[in-house]
Amino acid sequence: MSQLLPTPIPLPLIANAIAAMRARAPLVHCLTNEVVQDITANVLLAAGASPAMVVSRQEAKDFAAIADALLINVGTLIPKRAHAMRDAVQSANRAGKPWVLDPVAVGALAYRTQFCRDLLNERPAAIRGNASEILALAGNASLGRGVDSGDTAEHALHVAKTLAQQVGSIVCVTGPTDYITDGNTLWTVPFGSAMMTRVTGVGCALSALVAAFLSLNTIPPMDAAASACAMMALAGQHAASQTQKLNAGIGTFRVQLIDALDLIHSDTIKAWSHE
Repeated sequence: MSQLLPTPIPLPLIANAIAAMRARAPLVHCLTNEVVQDITANVLLAAGASPAMVVSRQEAKDFAAIADALLINVGTLIPKRAHAMRDAVQSANRAGKPWVLDPVAVGALAYRTQFCRDLLNERPAAIRGNASEILALAGNASLGRGVDSGDTAEHALHVAKTLAQQVGSIVCVTGPTDYITDGNTLWTVPFGSAMMTRVTGVGCALSALVAAFLSLNTIPPMDAAASACAMMALAGQHAASQTQKLNAGIGTFRVQLIDALDLIHSDTIKAWSHE
């Protein structure tokens, strides 16, 4: 199998995608876990999208058809929520709305692993996870420990390419460098900060942001998904820089991250990329 050549995502592409997403202000239906609902909602709002946390099975099916995009995050999966997720995914598919799978801790626990593998048959528009989650989702051995990845993103690239081709999805493998592939092209996002791994829910919120960007009809899906990753990574990099200047800690970083997502635009992207 031929090797994909990693290409850094161009900064103008990121700027155009962010502007398009904010102009649309997509409504994102988040079927996510209780731990990360607050930061997910605030990330979407700061970025320019609109969050909705409609979780009951009686409502999830109908709302998934109304929203512009759907997020499925299995962080706190229980049978009742699994039923709501299946209904929402099928409803989104019927309505032609993109949905994103975040396979939290897949590989560490059998129930969620099988559930996520079954959902692959419903063709998510994108899958966003760390290297261990992507490896395990594809049926490979991984070094994951719960939500923590013991594998490098680079180690998962071949599997991500194959998974993207088999499922027909964009696969986002996030880490110190993010890799986004549809099986034929490979964008890299070489931004970010290690501080992002110390705030609960940043990765989960990123998956919701990917869903928001994928709702854009004017941006190719690969570019949209990579731009979402770049927006979060650039915001995290700038937030870390600001936190360091303040000689502050991780609580300040969380606030700075939300601020950065609100403030990022075409005039700041280039400057922030060099911080």
